[in-house]
Amino acid sequence: METLVVNSIYEIKGRKHTSPLAICVGDVHDIQRYAVTDHLPHGLLDCLLPRPVIVVLRRCDSNILEKSLNPGLETIGVQVPDYKFIRAVARGSRSSLEITSANLSGQPSSINIKDFENLWDHCAYIYDGGILPAGRAGSIVVDLTKLGKYKILSPGSAKEETVAIFERHSLLEDGTVD
Repeated sequence: METLVVNSIYEIKGRKHTSPLAICVGDVHDIQRYAVTDHLPHGLLDCLLPRPVIVVLRRCDSNILEKSLNPGLETIGVQVPDYKFIRAVARGSRSSLEITSANLSGQPSSINIKDFENLWDHCAYIYDGGILPAGRAGSIVVDLTKLGKYKILSPGSAKEETVAIFERHSLLEDGTVD
């Protein structure tokens, strides 16, 4: 990915550069190429993903991620989507894909392609996967950077199931304010 691509995403969405972008990968085991996972309980990521969950982890030191992607942040949000097609695209790219919701910043999330028709001219490709079952709630975003803890940064459609998985893996909710 090039700096131009990252900047285009922000420009098209009308999004501030202070709002980080996440990446998606094809398989759970790919996450360790981009983020530090060795502090997580065994099997946690396999239970969480693929689902509408974005896990925030510390970036790896490998320099594999584009420098313009969330500059100044030591963390990266990673998702393994619950959609075979996009996971196949990520596998085929042999890299991560930068992801964001298909809407203008601050607008409701799209659940079908008609919802973001105003952005089609900016898209190289548009794939119709039908109506998204997760609805407009989107993905839950959880910070897993602290050993033995989780912090919900943004609730989403899978909050209850996600918290139950954390509890089964003996993670405690981090109530600290950064």
